[in-house]
Amino acid sequence: MPTALVTGATAGIGAAFARQLAAEGHDLVLVARDRARLESMAASLPTRAEVLSADLASEKGCAAVEARLSAGVDVLVNNAGLGVHGRLLKASVEDELRMFDVNTRAVLRLMLAALPSMVARGSGDVVNVSSVAGFTARGTYSATKAYVTTLSRAAQVDLAGTGVRVCAVCPGFTHTEFHDRAGMNMTRLPSWAWLSAERVVGEGLRDLRRGRSVSIPSRRYKAAVALTRLVPMRASAQISSRAGRDFT
Repeated sequence: MPTALVTGATAGIGAAFARQLAAEGHDLVLVARDRARLESMAASLPTRAEVLSADLASEKGCAAVEARLSAGVDVLVNNAGLGVHGRLLKASVEDELRMFDVNTRAVLRLMLAALPSMVARGSGDVVNVSSVAGFTARGTYSATKAYVTTLSRAAQVDLAGTGVRVCAVCPGFTHTEFHDRAGMNMTRLPSWAWLSAERVVGEGLRDLRRGRSVSIPSRRYKAAVALTRLVPMRASAQISSRAGRDFT
């Protein structure tokens, strides 16, 4: 059976990836910090699922997942991520660095751990969950997601001809636990702006398998990203800043 490793697999987009890949017949390796939630998730899946409790902000946790990836998987989904809400200098340096470690450093390390066996085999998929925030200039979170998207594009170019595909999935606002954990009040966001995790995963996997290096689920967010490319960076940053103040 093909095997997929999913980080941040206990809720939201990560859990949706796990369910979809299991439905397609993949065995799973589920990674998150909370072992009890991992075991509950594993028990709900129709295929075999290993659980690996690891904090990707720590050296020990990241190394444990790297070791499992080095043994070989068919699919890697780098979904685990953190958000630090607010303007630069509002959050503690420790919180900013923890976000940086999970959102960027761990993504790079795990991808580099998975790729050698994929390239040697001549097949494999890497999904890096990014965000439409990476196309804006709002806080350090958007900077980490810009890195993930650019990294995925660069990897797709470097791996051309190897049989390995890499795609950055860039959702907009999605129904997950993310905003609550980041301390964001999202009650003012209109219902039409929200996506389901299942839709994000379905469109993301479709675009990956079509060979696209970036997937932006839904027409509304494709249009929003296209608009950011037409608006000068300074104006885009001001718009993002004003919008961000609505969710404090």
